[in-house]
Amino acid sequence: MADQNPDSDRRTVLITGSASGIGKEAALTLHKRGWRVFASVRNPADIPTMMALGLEAVHLDLADSRSIDCAVDWLLQRTNGTLYALFNNGAYAQPGAVEDIPRNALRAQFETNLFGTHELTTRLLPAMIAAGEGRIVQNSSVLGFVALKYRGAYVSSKYALEGLSDALRLELRGTGVHLSLIEPGPIRTGFRQRAREAYQRNIVPVLSRHREAYATLEHRLNNEEFESRYTLGPEAVVSSLIHALESDAPKIRYHVTTPTRIFSVMKRLFPQSMLDNLLAKVQ
Repeated sequence: MADQNPDSDRRTVLITGSASGIGKEAALTLHKRGWRVFASVRNPADIPTMMALGLEAVHLDLADSRSIDCAVDWLLQRTNGTLYALFNNGAYAQPGAVEDIPRNALRAQFETNLFGTHELTTRLLPAMIAAGEGRIVQNSSVLGFVALKYRGAYVSSKYALEGLSDALRLELRGTGVHLSLIEPGPIRTGFRQRAREAYQRNIVPVLSRHREAYATLEHRLNNEEFESRYTLGPEAVVSSLIHALESDAPKIRYHVTTPTRIFSVMKRLFPQSMLDNLLAKVQ
């Protein structure tokens, strides 16, 4: 029986973490460009809002394998078993000094930022490989290749995502499926709220030798207006995403914001000790 779905000739993309920030901006922009967008949200209460914007929305919690299975089954049923693109955007940050991060907090960071992303990707890869085409775009970070104090859990999850992605990219050669990494620096999003919640849940400043530094960290987490002069809007990331999805020659890495571009050069050219001296000054 022929496919009667009026959306069947539109390229499809699943975007994780679509309720706000980069994910929402990406979903709306690609929808306007004619893509059939499947917007996943961690909170089911956000589904009606996304649907009101003209998007096809689904609940997907990257920390829950059953949630991933249900979302994938739902998506493949609606697309007759196909998917052209996946934008792995969903993630959060667990602030705190490495020595103060409990094991369960580090595990939770990886469950969302790495393990869930990996599981979702491998569930959807067979459809892309069978079609002989596809795009996977990982939203990494400048902290995927340089480290900063009090961000160790997030840094380690993004370093791991970059390594896993590099290996997968090599394994996908010849399949028609391309993988790109976007590495943003400071972007204006609602990212701070969930980071603040994770900090309050897992870090006990009064018991830490870093308690004075935590005062500065708390000020930044509690101040929604705090941003560096290099902070860009989420559209800066979406511009790179569009190229990664639509170009005949997608890049392997996209450096977004001035800090990312500067640190990528310094990482290659500077001795590690010199780079450490610079990075240690960043709060």
